[in-house]
Amino acid sequence: LPESGVPQLVQPMIWDYTADLDVESKVQLVEKYQRCGFPKVWFASAFKGATGVNQSLTLIGHHLKNHLQWLQVASRTPPDVLEGIALTGWQRYDHFSVLCELLPVAIPSLAVCLQALKNGGYSEQVKENVEKLLGMSNLEIDTFMR
Repeated sequence: LPESGVPQLVQPMIWDYTADLDVESKVQLVEKYQRCGFPKVWFASAFKGATGVNQSLTLIGHHLKNHLQWLQVASRTPPDVLEGIALTGWQRYDHFSVLCELLPVAIPSLAVCLQALKNGGYSEQVKENVEKLLGMSNLEIDTFMR
């Protein structure tokens, strides 16, 4: 693969939207890409639309846990190898499916995930920042927002 020149032309993206992402296997995958000659990799997470084809509300806690685990992978990845993380927000599972989790109901999830990535984790201060930014009195992480 290194002799083909492909690693100098593309940057692989490692996708995983699960709340129980296997950190160790992702670290090993990054190392494998490095051994194949890829100088940079991307991670891909989701802030909405990856938990069920008929889901209409966003469970922030699921997506937050995913991002916190990606931060663990990033902390074990050489800083010059990680190019970035793409926060995806899926609108439907395929072109024949109904829409799921419209953007307005997922904005609190997007805000929490972005703030967690920006701050390197989640804390009461991060929660308060999101509540202030969105004008909310009580951000609910482990239940559906009311």
